Amino acid sequence: MSKNSRSIALTEGSIFTALLKLALPIIATSFVQMAYGLIDMIWVGRLGSGAVAAVGTCGFFTWLANALIIIPRIGAEVGVAQSLGRRDRDGVSAAIRHSIQLIVVLSSVYAGTLLLLRGPLLGFYRLGPEIQGLASTYLAIICLGMVFFATNPIFTAIFNGAGDSRTPFRINGLGLVTNIILDPILIFGFGPIPRLGVAGAAVATVLSQLLATSAFIWEARRRPELFTGIKLFSKPDWGYLRRMITMGLPMSLQSALFTLISMLIARIISAWGPVAIAVQRVGSQIESISWMTAGGFQSAMSAFAGQNYGARQGERVYRGYFVGLGIVSCIGVAATAALVFAARPLIAIFLHEPEALAVGAAYLRIIGLSQLPQTVEILTAGAFIGLGRTTPPSLVGISLNALRIPASLILSRTALGLDGVWWTISVSTMLKGLILSTWYLRFMRTNEEMVHLRAQSKVQEGTA
Repeated sequence: MSKNSRSIALTEGSIFTALLKLALPIIATSFVQMAYGLIDMIWVGRLGSGAVAAVGTCGFFTWLANALIIIPRIGAEVGVAQSLGRRDRDGVSAAIRHSIQLIVVLSSVYAGTLLLLRGPLLGFYRLGPEIQGLASTYLAIICLGMVFFATNPIFTAIFNGAGDSRTPFRINGLGLVTNIILDPILIFGFGPIPRLGVAGAAVATVLSQLLATSAFIWEARRRPELFTGIKLFSKPDWGYLRRMITMGLPMSLQSALFTLISMLIARIISAWGPVAIAVQRVGSQIESISWMTAGGFQSAMSAFAGQNYGARQGERVYRGYFVGLGIVSCIGVAATAALVFAARPLIAIFLHEPEALAVGAAYLRIIGLSQLPQTVEILTAGAFIGLGRTTPPSLVGISLNALRIPASLILSRTALGLDGVWWTISVSTMLKGLILSTWYLRFMRTNEEMVHLRAQSKVQEGTA
């Protein structure tokens, strides 16, 4: 890896610099991926509310696809990082080959199922014949390009695990620019290109994702230190695939259940009418800046911990966690200050009615108190993932997210009313950060393997 100037040295040198350089492009990539959906909505919004409802409804199914993507994505990122740390060339090849094979199969099966069942699935939302027809067309086109949508995060994870987060940023950015250009042309027509409406938005997304996939493949051919000797069409090692699925499944379940729980919480919030729904959606978008930024450091910490664990540098893994903790703590404190002390100006950017301003300000102030624990939870999850231990963050996340449902129902019936729902989300987030970080520190101090690796690496540092 040291011969590749595009990769960042994670097993030597400054930990702070390594984490920062690796995380910043990952954060930018996250915002690029979020922008895909926002740009579609901006242009589709000009077609009317029916078109927005159609595309928005289909968005749930692509969101659910992310739960499947997580399994090979974690397998790729952790497998590549740990193998590079061990200087295991065959291990790098195995991680890349099996993650790509797995995502192609999973995305194809998922897309085929959606394509066949999109009628009854969309019918569940009672959109009406016209809007359901638009949604059906949009979803069918997206299904045809699902393999590209799902494969790009795997390539991103491979490069991140290798310590190169700049390449995925450039390629995903290329896809975004392409989408920006194609959306108005295909939605509204241009010259000989007919007006395709909602279908045009879907085609633009698929073509943009296809271009990004092609760019990843082209880049892979230029990176022999990662991709040489990978035989994608050879028979998979079922034992390796089983281990990859076992490692990624807890996080996949957490993602899927989080989607379901969020839908149920939204149902509870709907009892307070459209203002509450609008506040929750706008407020979560404002808050997403904080957790998406911390998410960049989660991926950086995962790659850092994975490479150093593979290199058997236990003490560097341990020290790296505290360096990352210091960085995300600054992010969390800054986010808390912004949401608590500038709640009303922030919500006023998007909502203007007096009632919405009052409800929105209350939401941001209450949620703002949980920003520091939230960033700690996100970073700690990355530290666990890098070690191949995905069960702790999943258990903590699933259990406390699930508790939000009964807690919201109980607190919302007290004098707190709607604020009871916001407090439920905030307090459960605080508990997740506290419990998971305590679990990680205890694991690093009591797990026999990690205690041995830390002691061993201290001896090596002393004799160096």
